[in-house]
Amino acid sequence: MRGRFFSGLATGAIIGAIAGMMMVPQMDYRNRRRITRASRKVEDLLDRLSQMR
Repeated sequence: MRGRFFSGLATGAIIGAIAGMMMVPQMDYRNRRRITRASRKVEDLLDRLSQMR
């Protein structure tokens, strides 16, 4: 149950980051890179948390 929650949370975070990037197309390269890195960190963190069960 806990693994599914974190999996859903990671998926939502990634979808939110993608939607945010699509809503602001004039965003510069640096900001897009920051968002991409942050989403990867969140995904990695949630993967590690889901493996701890």
